[in-house]
Amino acid sequence: MNKLDMQSQDIVNKNIENISKLFPNCVIEGKIDFEALRQELSRDLIDDKKEKYQLTWVGKQESIINANTPTNKTLIPVKEKSVDFDNTKNIYIEGDNLEVLKILQESYLNKIKCIYIDPPYNTGNDFIYNDSFAKESNEELEDSGQVDEYNNRLVTNNESNGRFHSDWLNMMYSRLKLSRNLLKDDGFIFISIDDNEQAVLKMICNEIFGEKNFIAQFMWKRKKEISNDSKNVAIQGEYIICYKKSNSGFLKFEPLSEEYIKKSYNEPNDKFPLGKWRPVPLTVSKGLTGGGYEYAIKTPSGIEYTRVWAYPEKSYKKLEESGLVYFGKNNDSVPQRVMYEMDSKGQPVSNYWDSIATNKEGKKEILDLFKDNIFDTPKPVKLLNRIFNLVIENGDIVLDFFSGSSTTAHSIMELNSVKYKELKYILIQVPEECDKKSEAYKDGYKTICDIGEERIRRASEKIKEETNADIDYGFRVYKVGSSNMKDVYYSPSDLDQTQLGMFDSNIKEDRTAEDLLTQVILDLGLTLDLKIEEKNILNNKVYFVDENSLVACFDDELNIDIVDEICKCNPIKVVFKDESFKNDSDKINLEERFKMRLPNIDINVL
Repeated sequence: MNKLDMQSQDIVNKNIENISKLFPNCVIEGKIDFEALRQELSRDLIDDKKEKYQLTWVGKQESIINANTPTNKTLIPVKEKSVDFDNTKNIYIEGDNLEVLKILQESYLNKIKCIYIDPPYNTGNDFIYNDSFAKESNEELEDSGQVDEYNNRLVTNNESNGRFHSDWLNMMYSRLKLSRNLLKDDGFIFISIDDNEQAVLKMICNEIFGEKNFIAQFMWKRKKEISNDSKNVAIQGEYIICYKKSNSGFLKFEPLSEEYIKKSYNEPNDKFPLGKWRPVPLTVSKGLTGGGYEYAIKTPSGIEYTRVWAYPEKSYKKLEESGLVYFGKNNDSVPQRVMYEMDSKGQPVSNYWDSIATNKEGKKEILDLFKDNIFDTPKPVKLLNRIFNLVIENGDIVLDFFSGSSTTAHSIMELNSVKYKELKYILIQVPEECDKKSEAYKDGYKTICDIGEERIRRASEKIKEETNADIDYGFRVYKVGSSNMKDVYYSPSDLDQTQLGMFDSNIKEDRTAEDLLTQVILDLGLTLDLKIEEKNILNNKVYFVDENSLVACFDDELNIDIVDEICKCNPIKVVFKDESFKNDSDKINLEERFKMRLPNIDINVL
């Protein structure tokens, strides 16, 4: 019987374990010998005194430690804010995204197809996370005004700050480092940014994702109007930096534009009636060597052309028999292959996006839903649609951990309504308080999360009314909270024997069975979107997650005969509370009864 550790994955120990498999000589008593490891990874003699190309800043090592440090925090379900909680596959999480990314490490490792984020641009007025606050007690921080009631650690990063760039880099580095683990091998990340930090953002992404995995820096024209911005330059554009996780990731071709089709394709005719078409040369391009096939082709008018062709003669004959060869208007020209529009893979995506949508359209989308300008800089839905269409397939998960007004959720629902049906999203947003003078606050939205969640509700109603699409319009809301377990669960060594008697239960008194179930789901590496069914078995409340992936019961008293009923569904994992058992004998008896019926079952206790 296993004791669940009820904390996020220890990334450092996992990395050490992986290194020890490759280089056992570099791990001594559980610690890395970095000098030995450096030498193992180099063909030359290592000399640390040599200058090297790298980006460094104040706090970089600390940001790496922040990313690697496990968290005891968990997610608490908030059903009253959710829509169709029991059936939806979409997730909205209120909380510090650094903590959430740690919490998701095990459940969503290598499961996310696309990450899109629109982080603070560091203009001198943006709020950023100050993760160094995490080292101090919550009470001290709240008393000093450094965090609010939600334990937010947001500070304004003014340009007068001596660590103006460093603080922003520290915030981004740890979060990007954690997010990479969640991407599938063929996954992608897209990051919106402006001129203030785009250069250093690309450098830290080179370090985290690998320089060879850089795809492009897309230029997006976000504003049509020319106005005199800073430095007498009209700033009309922003950037979207894109990286893939590995060599297995490829961007899709985009559909040919109507303008291109009109310009390049011919209208259907009697000879080529299957749609718009264009002729493509059959000859090998000049200057190419070592390829092509030389033979003669005779036109219907009797002219013979001997060339080096791109196809073997047998393959050419099949094209001709299929009516896919064009000899010109008078049937006397060098033959060309007929390429129909529907046969084309499309065209590679351009890195210059000047005609998608602007920030004005993003604001209009908010106004259409709320009638008030309650969010300053929302990205337009069409922009995110284009990004996601480059990489996603049906059933994929999209993650946005700076989700703001929830444009990502709006985009995913719109894409599902017209094409995909089963895309899923995970949004993460710190419940940053709205300015009390803002339209949002006056309309009753106290935090950014309130705005984001309400936008999803209103956008789903609008899409359903316009399309009547049968898709998932719901979302499960979770919030970051302290662990369900009392401190003694994690650090019993800090208490003496007399104090241990104070804790009849290692679970906090204010936590529900649903709270415990969520933390168990995450601890066992299951995802948050799985179907949960509640049943009453022998007067015990029993939860079934994804039918038989997990069966859990957190009642204080347990009927031992429950084993026989649970085994009928052939569960993979079961979980109970430790204090549900009167003594060790009952616990052993339950385990033996399970093992007799299901020898491979995974039995756990809190």
